Amino acid sequence: MRRLSIPLLFATFATAGLSAEPAPDEKKRARKSEALPERIITANRTETDAGKVPALVKTLTNKQMEERLVRTFPEALRETPGVAIQKTSNGQGSPFIRGFTGFRTLLMIDGVRFNNSTFREGPNQYWNTIDQYSLGRVELLPSQGGTLYGSDAIGGTVNAFTKGSGYLSEAEGSFFTHGQLDYRHSTAEHSNVEHLETSIGEGQRWGLHLGATLSEFGDVTDGSGQRQRNTGYDQWAFNARLDISLDDHWAFTAVHQQLRQNDVWRTHDTTSGVSFEGTIPGTNRIRLFDQNRSLSYARLAGTDFNSFIDAASLTVSFQTAGEEQYRVTGGGATTFQDVDVSTLGVDLQFESSSPIGKLVYGIDYYHDWLETDGANNFAGSVADDASYDLLGIFLQDEIDAGDRVHLTLGGRYTHVRADAGKFEGRNPTTGAATGISSYADEYQNFSGNFRFLVDLDDQDRYQIYGGVSQAFRAPNLSDLTRDDLSQGANREIPAPGLSPETYLTYEIGLKAQTETISASFGYFYTKIDDMIVRNVIVTGPPVTYNKSNAGDGYMQGVEFSGRWQINPNWSIFGHIAWVEGEVDQYVGNSTADKRREPLGKISPLVGYGGIRWQSTDSRFWTEFVCLSYGEAARINASDMTDTGRIPPNGTPSFWVLTLRGGCKVTENLILTASLDNLLDQTYRYHGSGSNEPGFGATLGATVKF
Repeated sequence: MRRLSIPLLFATFATAGLSAEPAPDEKKRARKSEALPERIITANRTETDAGKVPALVKTLTNKQMEERLVRTFPEALRETPGVAIQKTSNGQGSPFIRGFTGFRTLLMIDGVRFNNSTFREGPNQYWNTIDQYSLGRVELLPSQGGTLYGSDAIGGTVNAFTKGSGYLSEAEGSFFTHGQLDYRHSTAEHSNVEHLETSIGEGQRWGLHLGATLSEFGDVTDGSGQRQRNTGYDQWAFNARLDISLDDHWAFTAVHQQLRQNDVWRTHDTTSGVSFEGTIPGTNRIRLFDQNRSLSYARLAGTDFNSFIDAASLTVSFQTAGEEQYRVTGGGATTFQDVDVSTLGVDLQFESSSPIGKLVYGIDYYHDWLETDGANNFAGSVADDASYDLLGIFLQDEIDAGDRVHLTLGGRYTHVRADAGKFEGRNPTTGAATGISSYADEYQNFSGNFRFLVDLDDQDRYQIYGGVSQAFRAPNLSDLTRDDLSQGANREIPAPGLSPETYLTYEIGLKAQTETISASFGYFYTKIDDMIVRNVIVTGPPVTYNKSNAGDGYMQGVEFSGRWQINPNWSIFGHIAWVEGEVDQYVGNSTADKRREPLGKISPLVGYGGIRWQSTDSRFWTEFVCLSYGEAARINASDMTDTGRIPPNGTPSFWVLTLRGGCKVTENLILTASLDNLLDQTYRYHGSGSNEPGFGATLGATVKF
C-alpha cells in the first residue's frame, strides 16, 4: 500500500494575521443578517426560510464538521436525525436515509446530480469520494426530491454545497486574502489528515477559493485491541471555486473538484478480514479498489429582473468517475476490472412570481457514457461502449392560502434512455454465457407532489406539515448489465427488460421553534411498487442470480429530534429514528418461492443525545454525546447469505460515548480534541465489513491566516 507523507506546517502560519470567514453560496444569502431565519435551498430549488418549508430538512454546517472532527463525508452524517451509516469497508461508506441507501438516495453537489448509471444495488462506496473539507454546508431533504431532481430520490435528497471565497462579505473594491490550515490525527484509526485552503479576491466583485486535502488512513484498532490488517488507505483531493459578480443582476460561478483513493481494500471479502459475532471472512487474498472522480461546472445566475422572470440560472457540468478493482482469489487467479464514466449535465432553471403563486420551473439533462474492461476480455462489471440519458422537465408552485396555510404543488416528466453497447449475454435460466450482447430501452415517468404547512400561532412557532409525494428510480446500467461477483463467490448476471421502480410517500408531522426550544416529530409511510429485487436462478455453489420487478411492499418510520437551550451556556439535544419495511422477494431457486421479507440491511433503531457547555464569549466549549444503534435482528434470506458482513443472529446493539471540546486560543489558532468510544466497545455498523475504532483520541488544530 502506497503511503503519503504528512508534513506538519503549523509553525509556519502560527503568527499570520487575517482570519478566514465562512463564505455564502449565493449572492442573496451573503446580504442576509445572521439574525434572520435559516435559509434552505434544496426543498424548493430556491432560498426559503426554514420555517416555511413543509418538510423536516436536516442541515450540517462546516462548523459542526470541524468540531466533530469527522473522517469522511458519509461519517459526517452519522449524527444527523434519521440517518444510519453502513461501511462495507473503512474506505467505503453509505448512509441509510429513511431505510433506503445506495442508488435509492440522491446526492447532489451545488445542485449538480452526483448519481450516475453505474451505482450498484445496496450500500456502495461512491459517497466516500466527496472531500468533506471542500464543503461549507449540507442539506438533507428526507423522502423528497423526485419532483424537483428526478430519479433516485426515494430515501431523500442530499445537497452538498461547496465553500466559496466570501467576496460578498468584504468591503466593495477592497482586496482580500484569507487562509486556513487544518490538521487531524486519530490514535485508534492511526490516521493523519492535512487540509490547506486559501481565498483571494476583490470585495463585492470577485473571489477565488482553493483547497487541497492529503489523507493517510492507517489500519484501524478495534475495541478488543486488534489492529485490522488492510483497513487503511491513502487519499488526496483538490477543489477550486471562482465567483464573479458581473453586475447588479448577474453572477458567474465556476467549480472544479478532484479526488483519488489508493488501495481501498474490501477487507471482509479477503483473508485479512476479522470475524465478528460469527461472521466468516472471505477467501480472496486481495480485493482492493482505486477510485477517482472529478466535477467541473460553470453557472450563470441572475436575479431581480423586474419582469415575469424573477430569477434564472444555467449550469453546465462535466463529471468523471473511475473505479479500478484488483482481485487475487484464494486459488491465485488474478482479475482486473476498470469502469470509467463521464457525465455531461445541463440544468436550466427559472423563478417567477405569478397570481397563482411562486413558480420554480425548468429542464435538466444528464448524459453518461461508459468505457469498461476486465471481465470477459471485453467489458468490465457493467456494459462497455454504453450510454445513459436522463431528461427532465419540472414545475413547482408555492401558494399562500391565507396567512397561515402554505401549499406546494409540483410535477416532473422524465424520459430515460439506456443503451448498453456490449456485455456478456447470459441464459436467464442457467446463467451460462451466450456471447456478446447489446441492449437498448426507453422509460418515461411522471411524478407529482402535494405538500402543506399550517402555522398554528401568529408567531409561526408551531406548525403542522405533511403531504403526498411520488418518486421513481429508472433501471440503470448496473441493474441491466452487471456481470460480476457479489457477496463472495456469488454471481450477478445481466437482467435486460426491467421497468422503473415507483414509490408513493405519505408524511405528517409537527415542528416547533421558540427562543429556547426547537423540536420536530414526523411519521412517514412509503408504498413500494415494482422494486427491482434479486432472483436466484442457480442455487450453486456458487449462487447465480439476476433481477426482476417483483418487489411490492412498504417502508415506514418515525423520527423525533429536539434541542433545549437552557441558558446561554448550556444546552441539551437528541433525536431518535425508527424504520421498518418489507417487500416481496424471491427466497429460493424458483419464481414460486416468493414471500414478503424485511428489506435488506435495513437500519435498526438509532438514538442520539448529548449535553453541551460553551463559555459566554464562545472561546471554550465541550459536549458529551451518546450514539446508540439497536439490535439489527430482522434480516432477510439474502442478508443471511452475506456471512462476511452480517452475523448469523443479526448485528448486536451498541452504545458509543464521546467527550469532545475545543478552545479558541487566539483569533488565529483553534484547538479541538475528542475522546472516542469511551467504553472501548468492539462494534460495527449493521451490514459493515470491519469493526469500528476502539477507545482513542482524535486531535485537531486549525490555523487561520
